[in-house]
Amino acid sequence: MRIDAHQHFWMYEPEEYGWITGEMKALRRNFLPGDLAPLLRQIGFDGSIAVQARQSLEETEWLLTLSEQYDFIRGVVGWVDLRSTLVRKELETLAPHPKLCGVRHIVQDEPDDAFLLRPEFLRGLALLQDFGLAYDLLLYPRHLPVAVKVVEKFPGQTFVLDHLAKPAIKDRALSPWREDLQALARFPNVYCKLSGMVTETHWGRWQAQDFQPYLESALVAFGPERLMIGSDWPVCTLSGDYASVMGIVNEFLKSLPEEASQQILGANCLRAYRLNEE
Repeated sequence: MRIDAHQHFWMYEPEEYGWITGEMKALRRNFLPGDLAPLLRQIGFDGSIAVQARQSLEETEWLLTLSEQYDFIRGVVGWVDLRSTLVRKELETLAPHPKLCGVRHIVQDEPDDAFLLRPEFLRGLALLQDFGLAYDLLLYPRHLPVAVKVVEKFPGQTFVLDHLAKPAIKDRALSPWREDLQALARFPNVYCKLSGMVTETHWGRWQAQDFQPYLESALVAFGPERLMIGSDWPVCTLSGDYASVMGIVNEFLKSLPEEASQQILGANCLRAYRLNEE
């Protein structure tokens, strides 16, 4: 089974999606399952993981409703306020849904680089293992040392690093991102999504080889058993069409054994998010 491990849906409203800036005008419209389904079929993929794009319980509930209507949505990474004193109650309400597989907070936009280490956030994060939910790390490279400290505290919690922590591909920079990525990957409960790369370079003016050093670094750090392919659709369309973006990783996998490729194309995603292949 082939799974796009990272994509988004939204009904666009300017006040709800302030992160969609003027240079992202192409994203200022609705993106719904009916738009993604033919793109998945075109490249022979069976499903996807829908990931939150705004921090509200309403969006999480909406994504779960979409997952009931469209079978190809295999899982949902939603949002709950892990800092809230009501978080356990909210998790008790949401977690029984069979397609809620993880939660995420948009840490990259927090002014405090050590946000993940705030006591109230750690208190909420500590509950996720009880509900069988993964936690997606949305970070910039500067946050990786903090992430290491957090992951060290929760050896039984599954973490999934989004977008390789957004390395500076435009600048062709590898260090210290590569070394910090390796430090995070030393923890066996951390997975990494090969996603979001095309928007970290010159939009629409990239070649597949631009990403080779970053893909190779991720493979060395995590091995084929903890990597997963993802598109970051529709955000990726700012820099390339869906098939071309997914083709970056697909082409890279041709140099790997078939078993390793199948892990990265879907099996790892299903395992990390505890999803049934059926």
